[in-house]
Amino acid sequence: MNTLTELHCPECQSLKIEPFKKYNTVHNGERSLLKCDECDNVFSEKIGTPMQDIKSPISKVASVLKIRSEGMGLRAIGRVLGMHKNTVSTWERLFGDQKETLMLYSFCHEFVSLVFEGDELYTVVGRRTDAHASEGWTAVIMERSSRFIVDQRCGAKDAALFESVMLTVCEYISQTGDLSFFSDGQRRYGNTLFAFCAETLRTGKAGRPPKTLPKGVRLRVKNKGDQKHKRGPKRKKYQAPLREHPETDQELDDSNINANHVEANNAAMRRRNSAFRWRTNTYAKTVPGLQRTLDVYWVIHNFVRKHWTTGEVPAVAMGVLCTPLGLEDILMMQK
Repeated sequence: MNTLTELHCPECQSLKIEPFKKYNTVHNGERSLLKCDECDNVFSEKIGTPMQDIKSPISKVASVLKIRSEGMGLRAIGRVLGMHKNTVSTWERLFGDQKETLMLYSFCHEFVSLVFEGDELYTVVGRRTDAHASEGWTAVIMERSSRFIVDQRCGAKDAALFESVMLTVCEYISQTGDLSFFSDGQRRYGNTLFAFCAETLRTGKAGRPPKTLPKGVRLRVKNKGDQKHKRGPKRKKYQAPLREHPETDQELDDSNINANHVEANNAAMRRRNSAFRWRTNTYAKTVPGLQRTLDVYWVIHNFVRKHWTTGEVPAVAMGVLCTPLGLEDILMMQK
């Protein structure tokens, strides 16, 4: 984890850098200039970080992001702090861009076992339309024990939305030998995962070999709602909708097949993200704006804020980090 704050040269990417001189700033006190031993390039310690072109104090930027992550609207923060809303949204975008950098650390870690839950969250984007035609749907994937949000993407409720989040799940399959995925009625999660990572099972028998999920990967769906009105055979309440590897352990208690934890997170997100709050006019205006708030929520939820149930920061509970990060640490982290 030392590499989180280890600076490199922006020209040659070398890590062989040394202090060059100190200089005083108007808002951020004393800063350092660094020099590269390879190419003799001199650069600031803020180069490549979200604070690179921001003249405001880092403490003010961190405070604004903290207030925003507690549910205050974009325009409300501007009125209270005397700032333009575009300034706040720019700071959010720069901070949210650290999502890709931080996500790499979870991909580099090897896990013994993972349990993922998938669910959807809906809000209004732009004008009110029918829910099925709206672009305000958010697909959320969460790791159960640590409450680590694997990924969350927004857009129209179509195949592209589910593909975007399930591609992240596929990255974890190679990092663990035992992965379970649970959903409550939305079968497109499993269909997309099967299309991405299904393997051909060579049995040596005649005929076309079947495709199965990779060894150690389990997929379960809890079918909600009454099916009395449906014609034909009824689906089981708990089922494996797709073929799994014969060597995968199939023993699984039905009580564990649920998405209760990610649904609780959805309720918390409606309190902490103003774009998802009901009965207000603080909805997102555009899909990129909604995704910006989701990226900020992802970073703060996973790496900064302690979860109220586990008492730990999700990234620490999952084993990705040894200690939690502060908002200032992430703002001064090179991409």
